[in-house]
This record gives sequence, structure tokens and C-alpha cells, in this order.
Amino acid sequence: MQRLLVALLAAFDAAIAAAVGLAALLAPLTLLWTLAFGATADWGALWPLAGTLWQFGHGAPLDIEIGTEALRAAGVAPDAAVFTLSVTPLAFLLFTLLFAARSGARAARAGAWVLGVVSGTATMTVIAAAVAFTGRLAAAETPLLLAIALPPVVYLVGALVGAVRVAWQDGDGSVVDRIHDVVDSWGGWGPVPASVARGAAFAITTTVAIAGLALAILTLVRGGEVVALFQATRVDGLGATVITLGQLAYLPTMLVWTASWLAGPGFSVGVGSAVSPAGTQLGVVPGIPVFGLLPEHTTIWMLIVVLLPIGAGAFAGWAVRSRLVWEGTPLHTAPRAVIAVGMGAVTAIVAALAAVLASGSIGPGRLAEAGPAPLPFSLALGGEVMLGAAILLLSPRHRDEVAEERTDRWMAAMTASDTASADAVAITWDDGDRRSWEDPERSSWTDSDPSDQATEFRLPRRDPADPLA
Repeated sequence: MQRLLVALLAAFDAAIAAAVGLAALLAPLTLLWTLAFGATADWGALWPLAGTLWQFGHGAPLDIEIGTEALRAAGVAPDAAVFTLSVTPLAFLLFTLLFAARSGARAARAGAWVLGVVSGTATMTVIAAAVAFTGRLAAAETPLLLAIALPPVVYLVGALVGAVRVAWQDGDGSVVDRIHDVVDSWGGWGPVPASVARGAAFAITTTVAIAGLALAILTLVRGGEVVALFQATRVDGLGATVITLGQLAYLPTMLVWTASWLAGPGFSVGVGSAVSPAGTQLGVVPGIPVFGLLPEHTTIWMLIVVLLPIGAGAFAGWAVRSRLVWEGTPLHTAPRAVIAVGMGAVTAIVAALAAVLASGSIGPGRLAEAGPAPLPFSLALGGEVMLGAAILLLSPRHRDEVAEERTDRWMAAMTASDTASADAVAITWDDGDRRSWEDPERSSWTDSDPSDQATEFRLPRRDPADPLA
């Protein structure tokens, strides 16, 4: 594919990603404007509001300032007129990230992933700058620099991950291939980086799936409290729809909170509050319906849920180990230990970034602190994943697994023997275990010495102290 075409397609992908995100905000807001305000609606505020919310969805905090008339109408204290919203609705960020990964992978398959990533990121930067300069609201402002920088940064991360993943597997004839060659020259340590990335992806995906299942079960158990809070808001059908859509945008954020609860540290919903398996301490929380899912109390026995992230790490370790056996690249203890540590480290980094985006301020006063603390969450989840992965990666190999490996070695030796014109094949292990293939028709091994016409193959020494031998 021509490089110009790759650049144009990457730019088009970035424009589509931004357009879909903005349209997902403009469509319900337009309906709200029409039904709520009718012909007297101030349509000039529609685009700035959509643009501001799009920036907020990519991590830019919102500085809210409520006017005096609105304060009097709502009966809110004057000291709550100015506050910050910084807990991000991660649905918009996640969409941009995944769309960028798809675009980067396509550019890598076309053989020009660097150009594709640069083109897409530059296009997203131009769009973010246009939105930031044309979509400013006096009552809800985002820092200009963050509003311009964060959307393209999110797109860049997604595009790089997608492109490097495909380039590492298929090759790119450039820098990734050179790095791949260097890694391959490490010998037994060569499969470690790819195994770490693959295992961390398995662990993170499994943890998110477990968190989603836990959130679904909690919704079934405490759905009555959510309905009661909906009724307490006393909004009409349009208002209930807006609240529901807003909560759906926060669904990935709630998954991060749930994962932090499963890992052990939990999260807070206000200064001095704590929601964790070890105990729950809540003060006055906002009357947002989704907060009806918060457990009223927990016991120390609920800490058993930390076995779930450990299980996610064990599943990831099993997946990595199975892949290594399938590829015929069994590793010694040290590389496998490094893979387990690397999986925990990568998982901890991703958890820390997710916690930073999913925590912050949700209102004035004591609501200035909410969400999981990044450091405890990342350390706990990373350590649990590392423990689970180590259990599977460092455990002794089953005899069937060893037998399968020796069968593969035997098949390789027999394939090589087909090219030799000899009456018998002898395989001599470096430890002196000598066996010969005397009768190809009988398909059996004997311990007799091979004939003079035998073709001999020498295989690596079997170390009895090595569990992989």
C-alpha cells in the first residue's frame, strides 16, 4: 500500500474516532435541548457543552461555577458554588483508545505503521485544538492545555500499542525487526518480553471480566436501592434518560472501582469514607442512583475476594505456559520468574493509570476525594497477579507435558533421518543414554548399539535438576 494512502487512512480513522465521540454527545443533547427548551432554546450553547464533555471524557478536569440564580433555585450553599469534577467517564477514552489501536494495527499490516501513527495523532491534535478553542463554557471550563493534549495522547497510546503488536508478530522491516533480532539473540531469555506482554493482557482482561461479573451480581442484589434513588430524584422520563446515559458513560469507571474493591484497597466516596472488603464506612453520599450499589456494611471475611485477582494471574500464567509449550520453547526457572514479575509490574502500571483517571473530585466539600487510591490499588493488584502467575509458571511440569516435549524431539530427529541414506538411526544423548532405531517398519526403540551404517544425532544433555528437562 502506498505511504500516502496509509497516511490518509490513518487521518481518516482519527477523524472518525473524534466524530463518533462528539456525535454520541451531540445526539442526546440535541434531543434534550428540543424537548426541554423548544423553540426558545439557546442553540449556541449546545456545541460548547458537547465539546467540553468530550474533553472531560478524555481526562481533562472540569472547573464548575454555579451562578447565583441557580444557587438560589436549587437551595445550595454559596460555598458549594465553585468546585471541580475530575473523575473521568472512561467510556469516551476507552472508545478512542480501542479505535486508535485498530488504526495502528492496520497501518502496521500496510508496512508503514510509523507514518500511520504520526498521521492519526496529528489529525487528532488538530481536532482537539479546534474543539478546545470553539467549545468554551464559562460555567464549566477545562484547562486549555489539557483539553488540547489529552485526546491526542490517548490516541497515540492506542495506536502505538496496536501497531507494535502487529509489527512484532509480522515484522515491519525497520526498527521493530531490529529490536526483535536483538531479543532473539538473548537465547533462553528471548521469549520473555512477548510472554510478559501476553500474560499482562490476559491478566488485565480477566480482572476486568471478573469486575464486570461482580458489578452485575451487585446490581441484581441491590437493584431496589438504585430504583429507590431514581424515584427520590423526582425527575421525568427525559431526566431519567439523561441520568441513565450519564451512568452508562461511567460504566468503565465503575469497573475500575470494583476491581479496586476486589483487590483489597477499595475506594472512597468522600473524605474520611472507605469502601473495601475489610469494612465499609460511609458518610453522606450524593443521591446519584448508581451509589445505591454501595454495600452498607462488610465483614473481614469478605477479604476472600482477593483470591479472584490471584486467580486471574494464575489463568494468565497458565495461558503463557501453554503458549511456550506449544511453541516448543520451555524456559528455565529464572526466565519464568522474570515473566511472572513482569506481568505483575505491567498490570500495576495499567492499574495505576486507570486509578488516576477514575479518582478525584466529584463535588464540593468532602466530595473532593473519591475513587481508588492509585498506589495501594496498583501495588495490591500487581502483587496478586504476580503471585497467581508465579504459581502456574514456577510449578513443576507434569509428566504428560515432558512426554509431549520428548515426543516433539523424537519427531524432529526422525524427520531429519528421512534425508539420510542409512539402514538405522541412532540418537545419542549427551549424558550417554544411547538408543537406536533399528527397524523402521516396527516403529520401536532398542538399547542396542547402532550398526555401522547408522546415522547418528546428538541431542542436548538432560539435566536431572532442571524441572523442564
